[in-house]
Amino acid sequence: MKMNLGDPRIVELAGLAGVDAVWLCNEHVPNDWLNLENQIRAARLYDMDTIVRVAKGSYSDYVKPLEADATGLMVPHVTTADEARHIVQMTRFQPLGRRAWDGGNIDGRFCQVPVAEYLHHSNTERVLIFQIESREALANVEEIAAVPGFDGLLFGPGDFSHLIGCAGQIREPEVVAARQRVAAVARKHGKFAMSAGLFEPRSVLEAEGYGVFNVGADVIGLGDYFRAKLADFEKP
Repeated sequence: MKMNLGDPRIVELAGLAGVDAVWLCNEHVPNDWLNLENQIRAARLYDMDTIVRVAKGSYSDYVKPLEADATGLMVPHVTTADEARHIVQMTRFQPLGRRAWDGGNIDGRFCQVPVAEYLHHSNTERVLIFQIESREALANVEEIAAVPGFDGLLFGPGDFSHLIGCAGQIREPEVVAARQRVAAVARKHGKFAMSAGLFEPRSVLEAEGYGVFNVGADVIGLGDYFRAKLADFEKP
């Protein structure tokens, strides 16, 4: 479930509902690091995974969510294999990358986890997802998917449709073909494919190769609830 609102109590509501994981956004949402840490902590209360979509920025923007104990990262607008390799280098420890290690944060249980165990767990149990969102990225998706050290691809139909001049038309044939290609290439290279939403029935997306699904968002749920309550009230 995607979270646009920053209140950790909304994350708890998702946990109470039985959600498996929450997508926390640092790309479009005015979140801060301490609040992000509290959202991740709220998810842990209900054994939920947390995927943080990072701001496209510096090394610290990428590693701080991991050190706050996020299950993984989602990196937007990855367009080349060289960029993919650079992100792996920043976010994975040796032998996969060159991430500097601290261990003094919650992901290392504040220096209570032995170094070798901490490094191994960080490389094997933290998820790294790249978003494919443009014609340029699609042209390079085979080379991107072949990069070792990351786990999955997410196709972004919103930005892809916008960048080809069809904003919001996610069933435009070129958008659908791109979505199908991303899933096929991900699976070919041993990566999972994640859907940004249920744009088609789940069975259709699964047949295309998608295995991880965003099923909704907090702001959409609240908006629907408010409109429904007003409509009920206004009935004669």
